[in-house]
This record gives sequence, C-alpha cells and structure tokens, in this order.
Amino acid sequence: MTYFERLRAASAARDSLLCIGLDPDPRILGSGVDAALAHCRRVVDATSDLACCYKPNAAFWEQYGPRGWEALASVRSMVPGDVPVLLDGKRADVPNTMAAYATAAFEAMQFDAATVHAYHGADSLAEFARWSDRGVYVVTHTSNPGRADLQHRQCDGEPLYVGVAELATRVDRGGNVGVVMGATAPGEAAIVRQRFPRLPFLMPGIGRQGGDVVAAVHAAFNGDRASCLIAVAGAILFADDPRAEALAWRDRIRRAAERHG
Repeated sequence: MTYFERLRAASAARDSLLCIGLDPDPRILGSGVDAALAHCRRVVDATSDLACCYKPNAAFWEQYGPRGWEALASVRSMVPGDVPVLLDGKRADVPNTMAAYATAAFEAMQFDAATVHAYHGADSLAEFARWSDRGVYVVTHTSNPGRADLQHRQCDGEPLYVGVAELATRVDRGGNVGVVMGATAPGEAAIVRQRFPRLPFLMPGIGRQGGDVVAAVHAAFNGDRASCLIAVAGAILFADDPRAEALAWRDRIRRAAERHG
C-alpha cells in the first residue's frame, strides 16, 4: 500500500482525521531522552485507536544528540503497523543531498512520509517524490506570523504560496505528494483548495498555536480522508490525560468534517 492508501485506511478504521505530533519538550518532561521516549510511548499506547497518523518533529529529538536519533527510531517502531508515521524534518537542499535525506527518512529510518521545503525547486523535490510508496508534504503556507514575509509576495500575479502548491502538483508523478497548509490561516487554505481540489493537506497549528479547527476543516476537507490531516501536538502530548484530549480533538475534527460534508 502507498502512504495515502494507508492513511485513508487508518482514518476510516478510526473515523479520524487526527494526526498527533510527538515533539518532546525537556522543560516539561525533564532533560533526559529516556523520559521523552517513555512519555511518548505512553501517549501512543493511549491514543493509537484515535489517531490516523503520528508526526514526530525531528528537531525535538535531535536536541538530545546522538541518543535522540536512536530514540526517534524507537518512536517509529512503537506505533502500530497500520498507522503511518510522518517525519516532520522539512528537508531542503540540492538534488544529490535531497536524495540522501530521502534515503535517511524512508530507507534507514523507515518513515512512511516526510515534510520538505521547495526553495531549491522541482529537481530537488523529485528526489523525495520518486519514492512512490511514501508520502511527501511540501511546505506551502505555514502557521507562524512571519509567513507573510515571503509566502505572501506576489509571483506571476499570485501569492508565492500558490506557486509552491503548483510546484508540488508538478512533481507529483505518482499521486504521493501533498502540501503543508497552516491551520491558523484558513483563508489561504481555502484559496489553495479552490485551485487544487484534490491536493492532500497536512494542517499544523491547531491547539497551542490557536488555529480554529472548524475553519481549517471547512477550508480543506473535500470528502477524501487524506485531504485534511489535522495535526495536534502539545495540546495532547502534555495534557494531564492525553487519551481524553485526543478523543476530544478527534471528535471536534470529525464533527467539523461531517457538518462540512
């Protein structure tokens, strides 16, 4: 099965569009990688029937040094086999370096999908996209306020983020490429959805960053279970009861999709 086939199957089995971010914070969990790994294991064990995807951000594991990379591999293996795991590394470089990044993510670490940046152009993105059974999300419009510095600049008469989405579709030869659209900007997500009706979205920025789940889902969801993957990290990971929090988010997202449908 391809990544998006696995994502749709996991979503249907759990009636869920929820992706849980596994981004440990030493200030909350303690300074050691063992504490981070143990906490994330408890969260996965408590939520694996609710989440259709997990998304560890590489930086939150790299901060622990070499043992953090070992722990990241352990995170990948602790998730049940029917649930895809997405490496949020936002890689970007010239093609031969991107090929090495892709080999690291998809072969050495065995992740099902990854996030990448588009600044180096189509030939670089193609090094990830050629892994046709894996998913690739191209960062298009982000959730932070500074996105306007570059992403809203006009390029050929339209915002640059629209051009990045077009680039993502151009390198998508195997139906395995989507885009990252920050949930804090549903208006821009709606613009990209109108231009690219079938493009899968990964939407971070819900929860602690303040994104509105109803607005985000209504901007992105097109009836396809892969069209609107909503990522929630800290609000679940650091909750007193991660399972209860994940259940609440799963149901909020589901109700928004039902109303939109």
